[in-house]
Amino acid sequence: MLEISARLEEALNRAFNKVFPKENRSSKTSSILTGSNLVPASKPEFGDFQINCALALSKEIKQPPRDIAQQIADQLQKDNNFIKICNPPLIAGPGFINLTINSNTLISEIHFRLNNKRLGVSLKKFTSKKIEKDKHNNRVIIDFSSPNIAKEMHVGHLRSTIIGDSLARVLDFCGYEVIRLNHVGDWGTQFGMLITHLKEVVPEALHTKDVVEISDLVNFYRQAKKRFDEDQVFQNKSRSEVVNLQAGEKDSLIAWQLLCNQSRKEFQKIYDRLDIKLTERGESFYNKFLVDVMNDLKNKDLLINDQGAQCIFLDGIVGKDGKPQPIIIQKSDGGFNYATTDLAAIKYRLTTPPHGDGACRVIYVTDAGQASHFSGVFRIAKLANWIPTDCQIEHVPFGLVQGEDGKKLKTRSGETIRLVDLLDEAIQRAREDLKDRLNTESRSENESFIDKVSTTVGIAAIKYADLSQNRVSNYQFSFDKMLSLQGNTAPYLLYALVRIAGISRKGGDLNVASQNLQFNEPQEWVLIRKLLQLDCIIAEVEKELLPNRLCGYLFELSQIFNRFYDQVPILKAIEPSRSSRLALCSITANTLKLGMSLLGIPTLERM
Repeated sequence: MLEISARLEEALNRAFNKVFPKENRSSKTSSILTGSNLVPASKPEFGDFQINCALALSKEIKQPPRDIAQQIADQLQKDNNFIKICNPPLIAGPGFINLTINSNTLISEIHFRLNNKRLGVSLKKFTSKKIEKDKHNNRVIIDFSSPNIAKEMHVGHLRSTIIGDSLARVLDFCGYEVIRLNHVGDWGTQFGMLITHLKEVVPEALHTKDVVEISDLVNFYRQAKKRFDEDQVFQNKSRSEVVNLQAGEKDSLIAWQLLCNQSRKEFQKIYDRLDIKLTERGESFYNKFLVDVMNDLKNKDLLINDQGAQCIFLDGIVGKDGKPQPIIIQKSDGGFNYATTDLAAIKYRLTTPPHGDGACRVIYVTDAGQASHFSGVFRIAKLANWIPTDCQIEHVPFGLVQGEDGKKLKTRSGETIRLVDLLDEAIQRAREDLKDRLNTESRSENESFIDKVSTTVGIAAIKYADLSQNRVSNYQFSFDKMLSLQGNTAPYLLYALVRIAGISRKGGDLNVASQNLQFNEPQEWVLIRKLLQLDCIIAEVEKELLPNRLCGYLFELSQIFNRFYDQVPILKAIEPSRSSRLALCSITANTLKLGMSLLGIPTLERM
């Protein structure tokens, strides 16, 4: 519908120029007429679009709003380009103009989508002069997932990982060059204590492969942290080990690489199961830039020495005591902080190649609890003039995953749930549900089918349950709800696809290329209109970075298709209705598959 709405906007502007010549307009009238006056209809019975400016214009030019609406409608009726697209405008209420796209235009759009792999969604066009000079100006960086080395991924990493992945898929589809960065925690004081502990407890790990597994590393971390908190001698050794690591001491680097490699292997198992593609670039990558960052901030008179630490004080940032809260760039002992690394990352990501990534947009997908941190870091980057005027950096926050009791999701013993355990349980529950359904339906399927369906449904259910929520909100995790075949769930969407595949198995040709599409039933037109909204929805997700908008659209599309399937004969219909309805089935299937692929959700043809 984006192309259609653009053409209607052009026709509307031509009508405005005829009814309200520019030379006769007041500034307020001009402001009203240059606003967003063409909007989607609030209800289907009002048509496809509405023009709602008559009321605002009435107050300004002192004419009845229905008279103003009639003048605009009359002028639109004189525009040949408008007439080709729309039925005659209808005036309703106090001056609303309702527009309904005519059937020929809708059929033409359906024809186009039958032969278009992108289903009518145009690639983003990058045509500015600067972009012609710099090929990197459509580059977007998405920073997501970001687990810590030597720790297992837990349920808290789920949201960042799948939200970031879905945004990367959408922006890539829109035509951006997307870099997916995994900013893992692979540097800092914790490695001093881990390396010290490893050297003392498992010295053979430094020279023998695969001595330490991830579960051991988790225990090692706990043991090392306990020693660090309680043993002053161990604490001093750990701090010395950090210095050794930063200086590149051989055994320290070997131990550090061991920890990182062991963690990577376990992280990758999760990413493979979730079909996540990432480029790891941990905190250690930016270590070599930290001094330059501090010097740049110092040269711009942004740093203040506070008790030996180099700090920045930002207006409005205060501690619990009400006193100004510093953002520490360099600690009094010479070490650097988390904020320093993030500042180095911002500078590098926005710097023109070959000295940086040259991104035009940088997106950070983290929990909402880090909002104040990123707000401060972004403000400092702006004060330092590191953000070009045509570039933007954004924090994409998300809420907590809660249990059905409304509290933070944890195990019965009160521990954070491991992500691998969560995925295993989803797949196991999907398997049990599938076996129950097979028994009820007296169906016999082999183990390969059961494994494939239960794995696909389990992973799809986990992802969709998260992505279908507004990411800013907390959401309550429920296996029963997410695995249900009813409601806004992945299984419900998958079932719509399975129904369409069933039509194909029963002899319906979904590769139909009919040139004589005819539609007469109300449910056909409802489905057509919903199918044509895909490009608008993807544009919304691109702009607002809210994957739940796409989920909501796919759910509504599935509902509308299921009503169409139940109420309108397809295979038993006579031509040209049969081919026309098969064409709608084909486009529906392709739309669902495309939408779910942009969410990172696998699909099935049987379940």
